[in-house]
Amino acid sequence: MDNPEYKAIRYEVRCWEIHQSGTNLASQPKAAISHDHPVLCSTWKEDGTTVFSGGCDKQVKMWPLGGQPVTVAMHDAPITEIAWIPEMSLLVTGSWDKTLKYWDVRQPNPVHTQQLPERCYALSVRYPLMVVGTADRNLVVFNLQNPQTEFKRIVSPLKYQTRCVAAFPDQQGFLVGSIEGRVGVHHLDEQQQNKNFTFKCHREGSEIYSVNSLNFHPVHHTFTTAGSDGSFNFWDKDSKQRLKAMSRCNQPIPCSTFNNDGSIFAYAVCYDWSKGAENHNPATAKNYIFLHLPQEAEVKSKPRVNTGGKR
Repeated sequence: MDNPEYKAIRYEVRCWEIHQSGTNLASQPKAAISHDHPVLCSTWKEDGTTVFSGGCDKQVKMWPLGGQPVTVAMHDAPITEIAWIPEMSLLVTGSWDKTLKYWDVRQPNPVHTQQLPERCYALSVRYPLMVVGTADRNLVVFNLQNPQTEFKRIVSPLKYQTRCVAAFPDQQGFLVGSIEGRVGVHHLDEQQQNKNFTFKCHREGSEIYSVNSLNFHPVHHTFTTAGSDGSFNFWDKDSKQRLKAMSRCNQPIPCSTFNNDGSIFAYAVCYDWSKGAENHNPATAKNYIFLHLPQEAEVKSKPRVNTGGKR
């Protein structure tokens, strides 16, 4: 049955050019491509010339900026995560079809298909470390120097569904965030297990919100969490401190990222569908992308203050 309201929906990937002059930022739309169904993930090639995007149409499009997009990857179910691995010149894709696939984008077929224990929910790469979070709280670790074999599989230290993961910049471990407003800090070395811990965040009284995005600062290696409470915070895992808590937005933050030198933190503000379509009001739920200029005091690590308490 034709639904004119459905036909009006456009699924697009848009590129914006950001101009910075001191503390002033300006954005300029440059180009856009369309997908047939919702887009769930995107990533850049390391030289900034190419964008990859995938989603519910079960394919990944490679878009050379200024050129035409071409399909370079396919799955049997929606594609939820993608990452370009410059050290291997390969694209990795994770899907709800319970597989990872590695692609040489010059070839039509994957160079390797890796079975996962469940649907892929999250993925992070810091070569040679790759961490994949799946349904049923599985966390699968790969050494990309031997990508066809799992390096380690663990059950998440968090009790509820995984939403996001972030590999440490030094490749020695990873962060995991979940729908329960909690983050786990996990080291891979068995000798470092005493450094593992979890902490609560994105909570207000009895209200608990999902942690949707984790990002390490590319210079200082502190990190941010962004959540469905509409806030983002800066943290230092080594001193176990929150460096800065930002004021809340009036809608959830479903995704966020730093630019390549950490001078800009970008985050999206929009309805996250966690309360269902019946609670979505298009008249009031506008979609925004905000840019924040992190101050050094917000992202630079500080010595730990020992208060004798526990988190």
